[in-house]
Amino acid sequence: MSNEQLKLRRMILAALFAAITGILAQMTIPLPLVPITGQTLAIGLAATILGARYGTLSILLYLALGAVGVPVFAEMKSGVSVLFGPTGGYLVGFIPTAFIIGWYLEKTSFTFKQAMIANTIGMIVTLTIGTAWLKVSAGLPWTGALKGGFYPFIPVGIIKAALAASIGIGVRKRLVSANLLGSITTGIKQNF
Repeated sequence: MSNEQLKLRRMILAALFAAITGILAQMTIPLPLVPITGQTLAIGLAATILGARYGTLSILLYLALGAVGVPVFAEMKSGVSVLFGPTGGYLVGFIPTAFIIGWYLEKTSFTFKQAMIANTIGMIVTLTIGTAWLKVSAGLPWTGALKGGFYPFIPVGIIKAALAASIGIGVRKRLVSANLLGSITTGIKQNF
């Protein structure tokens, strides 16, 4: 397979993961300030499967779709106002989260253990950026922002990190063996 064909397949997978993120965003558990959603699971899956470049591309596409009015954010919301609202920091935080997860895996190895570490780091990045944004945009004290936007998400975040690591590594191995993603050892790193 040529590099152009491989690049096209990866771009198609990135678009698919943007759609998957929009679908999983609708799986919500409402909480007073910030709902628990399936978005972060989708972010972890995208980055674990696609790596830094195409995992981040999928998140940028997802955010662009939501910003222009496609109802892909949690609770079928969309628009730039959501990105600048109290929960916008979590959405914006998905960008460095996807990059860090993918980058970490590319620099170490695509194994469950490394994916679990990467996804846990990613969870902390998302929660840190989102909580800081929540504090500023909602005018909360740090204690209120942490209680409403950080602490309640840690147990669920660890479960999502384990799911993203387990499912992501399994799917990645299958995509590589089907020659849809490139080699696990040389795949995404070669095309930067």
